[in-house]
Amino acid sequence: MNDFVHLHVHTQYSLLDGAIRIPDLMARVKELGMGAVAMTDHGNMYGGVDFQKAAQKYGLKSIIGCEMYMTQPNFRTNKAPKSYHLTLLATNLQGYKNLMYLNSMAWLEGQHERTGIPRIDVDLLADHQEGLVCLSGDLGGEVNQAILKGDLEGARQLVGRYREIFGRDRYYLEVMDNALPEQRKCTQAMVELSRELEVGLVATNDCHYVRREDARAHAVLMSIQLQKTVNIERILEHGVDQLYVRSAQEMWEAFGDIPEACENTLKIAEMCDLTIPLGEVYLPSYDVPVEFREEHAISDVQGGIHAYFAQIAHDGLVQRFVEFDALGLSYDRALYEARLVEEVGIIQQMDFPGYFLIVWDFIRWSHENGIPVGPGRGSGAGSLVAYAMRITDIDPIPYDLLFERFLNPERVSMPDFDIDFCMNRRVEVIDYVTKKYGQQNVGQIITYGQLKARACIRDVGRALKLSFGETDRIAKLVPEVLGITLKETLEQEKRLRQMCDEDERVKTLFDIALSLENLNRQAGIHAAGVVISERPLWEYVPICRGANGEYVTQYAKSEVEEAGLVKFDFLGLKTLTVIEDAVRLINDQRSVRGEEMFDINFIGLTDPKVFKLISAGDTTGVFQLESSGFQELLKKLKPDCFEDIIAAVALYRPGPLGTGMVEDFIDRKHGRKEVKYPHPWLEDVLKPTYGVMVYQEQVMKIAQVLAGYTLGGADLLRRAMGKKKAEVMAQQKAGFVEGAVKLEVNERTAEEVFDLMAYFAGYGFNKSHSAAYALITYRTAYLKAHYKVEFMAALMTNDRDNTDKIVRFINEAKGMGIDVLPPDVNESKLDFSVVDQKIRFGLAAIKGVGAGVIEVILEERTKSGAFKSLFDFCSRVDLKKINRRTVEALVKCGAFDSIGPAHRVGSMGDICASRASLFVAIETAIERGQKSQHDRAVGQSSLFGMMSAQARDEFLEDTYAESEPWSDRQLLIYEKELLGFYVIGHPLDRFESEFGLYGATTTATVHAGVRVNHRDTVAIAGVVSEMREVPLKSGDGRMAFIKLEDKTGEIEVIVFSAGFALYEEVIKSGEPLLVRGQVQDDGDLDARTRRVRCEEVTTLISERKRLVNRMLVDIEVSGVSNGSLDKLRRLFTNYAGGCRTSLIFHVQNEDGAGQAEMQLPQRYWIEPTDDLMMSIERLFGAKVVRLG
Repeated sequence: MNDFVHLHVHTQYSLLDGAIRIPDLMARVKELGMGAVAMTDHGNMYGGVDFQKAAQKYGLKSIIGCEMYMTQPNFRTNKAPKSYHLTLLATNLQGYKNLMYLNSMAWLEGQHERTGIPRIDVDLLADHQEGLVCLSGDLGGEVNQAILKGDLEGARQLVGRYREIFGRDRYYLEVMDNALPEQRKCTQAMVELSRELEVGLVATNDCHYVRREDARAHAVLMSIQLQKTVNIERILEHGVDQLYVRSAQEMWEAFGDIPEACENTLKIAEMCDLTIPLGEVYLPSYDVPVEFREEHAISDVQGGIHAYFAQIAHDGLVQRFVEFDALGLSYDRALYEARLVEEVGIIQQMDFPGYFLIVWDFIRWSHENGIPVGPGRGSGAGSLVAYAMRITDIDPIPYDLLFERFLNPERVSMPDFDIDFCMNRRVEVIDYVTKKYGQQNVGQIITYGQLKARACIRDVGRALKLSFGETDRIAKLVPEVLGITLKETLEQEKRLRQMCDEDERVKTLFDIALSLENLNRQAGIHAAGVVISERPLWEYVPICRGANGEYVTQYAKSEVEEAGLVKFDFLGLKTLTVIEDAVRLINDQRSVRGEEMFDINFIGLTDPKVFKLISAGDTTGVFQLESSGFQELLKKLKPDCFEDIIAAVALYRPGPLGTGMVEDFIDRKHGRKEVKYPHPWLEDVLKPTYGVMVYQEQVMKIAQVLAGYTLGGADLLRRAMGKKKAEVMAQQKAGFVEGAVKLEVNERTAEEVFDLMAYFAGYGFNKSHSAAYALITYRTAYLKAHYKVEFMAALMTNDRDNTDKIVRFINEAKGMGIDVLPPDVNESKLDFSVVDQKIRFGLAAIKGVGAGVIEVILEERTKSGAFKSLFDFCSRVDLKKINRRTVEALVKCGAFDSIGPAHRVGSMGDICASRASLFVAIETAIERGQKSQHDRAVGQSSLFGMMSAQARDEFLEDTYAESEPWSDRQLLIYEKELLGFYVIGHPLDRFESEFGLYGATTTATVHAGVRVNHRDTVAIAGVVSEMREVPLKSGDGRMAFIKLEDKTGEIEVIVFSAGFALYEEVIKSGEPLLVRGQVQDDGDLDARTRRVRCEEVTTLISERKRLVNRMLVDIEVSGVSNGSLDKLRRLFTNYAGGCRTSLIFHVQNEDGAGQAEMQLPQRYWIEPTDDLMMSIERLFGAKVVRLG
């Protein structure tokens, strides 16, 4: 039997083009009896390491290649969009390095600005051809394109040029056999060129899918890429089902007339002898200061790094001792020093000082430049050296955090510090590292988004022209379980099986989705990973560019580390930014008062107010503790020490919550259960967690204390327990029991303890990580307990683009007694700020008011003081930069309330009147301002300029014309339109006292999931903040998805077609609504989302008319002015209706207080409209109306 090797293969790394999963490819190649296979993805080498490892697993030779895009010289400057395919294969390590270089340069210097295609030219290829075999390419190749244009002479010249570059033994003309007529023409011409120019032929099949029957799924995949639909019935009409992994027999039959084309595949495969080197570590050398090397007479580079590292660690610990003393902490200096010496020794023995110094350097730079850095993350917080060097900020010794959990001397692996930085300034740290080590040596790491179960169904459904509703219904049958597959879904979901049986279209969709599931969809950038190398990155791995021009490794996280580059994680943590902003706001206030600056790093960890706040579940905005489930846990746990917070963070996870561990922990803490220890020796280990094994470190300590393990050996035991392999566990148990017996521990007790450890090891959490993050939790809780206004303002600033959160924070602040005020031209800064213990919206919150406008306002205010009025504002700010629309926006959102015409703005009515007058005055104010600015610009002295200041002020007195006051509804519409939120009021305010009558539930209560469960029927009062209509495929009707917002947040409501037809007018009325419907859950725990399936919609006005039958007006007798009761009588007459009315007169003097009710006759009964209640409020200057 003749053999064959496929040399032109597109795997799933040819994104949304190749439908070949690498394991499936290897299995098929093995099945077909082939010994090798190539990978030639479009313009990238993404899958190189993955491909090689998979081939080795199947005992196959991997050939690493790439289908490059060629353009005319100079590839760096050529703007022509046209490019051509060329297949390159690496024959050896030098060829691999050249291929990495060429592919990297294509991305870094040759990427077309419009198409995004990475390109090179023949000149660059000629300079880096060593170790490469070149195939002429598919129909998109330059030679084939010349043939198709009828330019055979051009084709000859191209072949001659490539033959000159690669020689006859490394350049081949590709021939293919598929159903395309263009291919037959090209193949015939290629055969002629081969004989004429003495260049070899090679048969390829441009494989895009594994089996012929996968052609249909591949066509859908292409449709997804092109964002088009496909007619499934016509896909195969043109015979485009040939691009699969054909057998050797099929290939030989196809090319029987030119057998050398198949023979050459074997020849080329034999030439290719590359194994990508994996397992090395290429850490950049840290540049030790010359002064240090000279002072210590060190000439050896490695010796200098080790010595400098030890010095930095020692000096850092000494500085920590100074801080301990300043805080009055007691500590065992000798214990700390001994542990530091031990850790330094292990780190030097493992040759990792350079790694520690690199991390220390960029963290030190961050501190020096005021960039907040997290206290630690992951197991690195267990290192005292890291604490001494300020890589971490939590002392590992008081909390029994173990160094060996981070670096195990008995299992050498690279350390891995994950560092949290302020979200807004993380990029500055990456920029620093890039400048220090060189742009060519620093890159971020690629990630791949995949076609996961639900998303895959939606993508395929769109391509197959199914309606949104149909596809959505199918997708929602996939359970909300992390990592669930479509195959598992089909096994678990009876309704899906029924749909597939009953509807051929659904079956087709599902079959294709099964074929495409988990294929790579798009490339992205790892949220944190950065690699730093000693030499240019492309000498180690291929490089591409990110969306913003970043250098990005083409290998993903695991593969890039296997290729030898060291990953550093630079994470952006918003909470650090919140803390930084809150501290800045606190110190702004303290500096005004001349007080000492506040430093969050030096607060104690035993503050009673903090634990009281946490125990009450008052943790909105507190790091990690915000979810309703966590709040319920805290109310039961009632933490009263820092160790309890560490434990709570470790326990609130699906595993422990499902085992009864949490309840056991709480009962033991509060004395409802006895605290027992598996063995008396373990009391010190388990005492902080009341005898419950919570942490991985406890498992390690138990092995050390009870069975004599080293901590390094104990870490190996912990890892083995986590994998739960029966054979390994049996060996580990025997070793544990043997060690325990040697220490005279009863054998049965040792076995019981081991089994207990093995059980809890599956749920145990990394205490180092939990402790470090608990410190951030404590700091945010401290800020909320002691500086609530500044803390809430910082939260709002950092979530200003998240409407749901801002609504929640505003509601939370008001519940804490904090006023939240609209923007103000005299008080607002850029972001949320604190003024007299109130939170003031920032000017940046106003839509349509850009950064340039804000800069003008703040600059003028700083230079010349507060604005006195709208007229003063328009005369002072540059009206060439601030137009009428901007001034209107400022008026509408309340930025002139404090300097408007109203002297009293206590009630909503006053504010409505003031803003209406201001709005009418805008034109006059701008005209006067423009005239004033023009006169100043030309140096003209106007009539007014010759007056005295007093006379001018009297003559140009600010005048506001009489105008109709805005309704509170109109005012709130403007506020929502410009700020995205309701600030001084809410459309629901008028109805709030009536919610009990309507049985209304808040969105926050629904989301909390404590009193409202899945499938419960609820009534929610709210306003529509967003709506999306979706037409039914049948064309018979529409459904809608609406966001219903109340004062506590928002929730999505699904209105199906029948309901939308019935309630569309009500939904679009703009009025506050009452929506009744059924609660639906998606997901579990904190990943759970809730929606409401609508059953009925009414306006609150109509509900009020239906259910309210009485209005009471509270009147303070002492505040009644002349004529106010007569005006009230006229209002009642004007709004006549069937609702009974009563006046409640309140009297208060030195003799006491009392009240009397006067029930009014039927001629004064009213219709309880918003306009009436607002008029009454304006009449009495306060909220005086109650409905019942």
